[in-house]
Amino acid sequence: MNDSYFVFPHIDPVIVSLGPISLRWYGLMYLVGFVAAFWLASKRLSRTNWSKDQLSDMLFWGFLGVILGGRVGYVFFYQFPTFLEDPLYLFKIWTGGMSFHGGLIGVICALWLFARKTQSHLLTVGDFVAPLVPIGLGAGRVGNFLNAELWGRTTDVPWAVIFPNAGNLPRHPSQLYEFALEGVALFIILWLFSSKPRPRGAVSGLFLLGYGAFRFFIEYFREPDQHLGLYHDFISRGQILSLPMIITGLALIVWAYRYNALPEQALPKTKINKNVKS
Repeated sequence: MNDSYFVFPHIDPVIVSLGPISLRWYGLMYLVGFVAAFWLASKRLSRTNWSKDQLSDMLFWGFLGVILGGRVGYVFFYQFPTFLEDPLYLFKIWTGGMSFHGGLIGVICALWLFARKTQSHLLTVGDFVAPLVPIGLGAGRVGNFLNAELWGRTTDVPWAVIFPNAGNLPRHPSQLYEFALEGVALFIILWLFSSKPRPRGAVSGLFLLGYGAFRFFIEYFREPDQHLGLYHDFISRGQILSLPMIITGLALIVWAYRYNALPEQALPKTKINKNVKS
């Protein structure tokens, strides 16, 4: 074993405790992602007819969608046999377990409800929110790294990390790969792309395509879930769930430019008066 490998230090997952309430690294990363998303969304609010109260509602509903959808998705996508044996497992959130793909479905449902309430098009809302999502994704991957969880496959690259509870073997720091691609790179791509008027649905499509492609690629460096492994020793559950995103993203971009090409259609507009409180 190469002695130059980085040995991950012990980091208490709990930052501070106040009685029964504990602040954990992963929770802090969620908070950082939410605050940053709200701040950036406020910078672009002038493009819309939404009020700040409506923006707060949209992001709050989206946050709930992440939490609820992420938990349900994890249970159904990754722990379904456990759920069949113990349906209450769905509510045992203290045991851990969140799924991005489930969270995405939860966010889409939340944005659909917001779109109905504000008489907006779902894709209009999606185009506004999509550039904000990578911030939370990147922050979440930092939380995974600090928690020394969801580590990568064994490797001998010079930057390999030896994680506790991972067999004392050097592994890819795949959490940081995901932070770099799903967080930083995807944010830059979407923020720059959405800085100019685009056909409605194009930004949402680029998000689905970009995340799906990045996640599919990084899964080759990430350790598969032990109880699932690889299908036919080739493809992981995460890659299978990312394939529909790639296909849908490509289709949505083509549709946007073919049938919805007027630039002004990419700008979020609602029929709700700004003075109306939600």
